[in-house]
Amino acid sequence: MLTPYRWTIDRYHKAVEAGIFDGQPLELLDGELIEMSPEGIPHAGVSSDGADYLREMLGSQVKVREAKPITLPNDSEPEPDIAIVKPLGDLYKTIATASLLLSL
Repeated sequence: MLTPYRWTIDRYHKAVEAGIFDGQPLELLDGELIEMSPEGIPHAGVSSDGADYLREMLGSQVKVREAKPITLPNDSEPEPDIAIVKPLGDLYKTIATASLLLSL
């Protein structure tokens, strides 16, 4: 019986830094590498408009990020289309900083 290799966050980061994936769009979800679909024009428009709307509605009390990775405790590092996070500068490494993650 074949068992898939489970990636840890640390090994995934090292592989990305070493250029092993050659810029291929991947997400780490529950220890598995998942190829990301290319973003089409309608999807890009909805994501951008949604993020703009949230920025306008929520103001400076939060930061609205688009397509940026966030680390989860189950060996996952998705890149949600929109994330609402605490305004902490560049310190968005874990789910603890997020209020909402949206993947459209």
